[in-house]
Amino acid sequence: MSSPSTSPPCRFLVLFDFDETIIHESSDDAMVRIAPGPAPPNWLREGFRPGCYHAHMCQVLAYLGEHGVREDGIRAAIEGIAPTPGMPVLFAFLRERPQDFECAVISDANAYFIDTWLRRAGVRQLFAEVLTNPASFSANGHLLLRPFHAHACPRCPKNMCKQTILRDYLARRTHERGVSFQRVFYVGDGDNDICPTLALGHRDTACPRRGFPMHHILQEMQASQPGACQATVLPWANGEDVVDCLQKAVGESVAPASISSILSAPCCTSLVPSVQLAPCPVLYQSGAQRAVSPMPSAVPVWCPACS
Repeated sequence: MSSPSTSPPCRFLVLFDFDETIIHESSDDAMVRIAPGPAPPNWLREGFRPGCYHAHMCQVLAYLGEHGVREDGIRAAIEGIAPTPGMPVLFAFLRERPQDFECAVISDANAYFIDTWLRRAGVRQLFAEVLTNPASFSANGHLLLRPFHAHACPRCPKNMCKQTILRDYLARRTHERGVSFQRVFYVGDGDNDICPTLALGHRDTACPRRGFPMHHILQEMQASQPGACQATVLPWANGEDVVDCLQKAVGESVAPASISSILSAPCCTSLVPSVQLAPCPVLYQSGAQRAVSPMPSAVPVWCPACS
């Protein structure tokens, strides 16, 4: 794993989700496709519930292991996933400007999936760190996942709060670099990308994938809770849309004192009032369209099956 450069410090931090952001589908779909037998059980194909991704993947991988699927089969399936359109162009742009951009992944997938795909795509060295759930193969060849951390955020699945990860990463990197990032860009697609987005400051940019849950939720928040998201929101449909956004940032003249305000903003545990927890928002697919039920105002997201 590469170490973040400390001299000269990059001006900008770009954070990526993995499933349906860097890659064009959710990695659990690739695992379901390699399940042996003519008809995998319904729970394998339909058992995912929003907020319960980690628990679902543990069940899927246990099923694959019990039915003889080993590392070579899993690796081939992950390596065969296509990048999201335009993502190779975005990666090429970032690789040409290491003096401007530091990149990292924050994902609720797992270390084996992400590292395998990034290395196959030849872009692992682009990312200073991959912050995700640990994964390792057992003696009998089963891929086992562990939760990333414990946290106190009531919005997020109990294995991962991306805002907590974002804040910890920024605090550590600011200490190591001796200077804060001028701006933070967060590129994602899912409902679990909302919590870190709410920590972004007015100089930062949230980049939700157009038509996906993160985009729908931010649209709803902008309509019902103006000011809840302080960051500029720039939806993207193609990685080249993100390139356009980053090119503008590089061309701007920014005073050294103009830095991201994430570390001075209230944390996620103080942003949510003490109220009865609501069930997960209902996400569903209808053809190529994704929709999301609006989240109740200022109510945390919680899944009873994951608690």
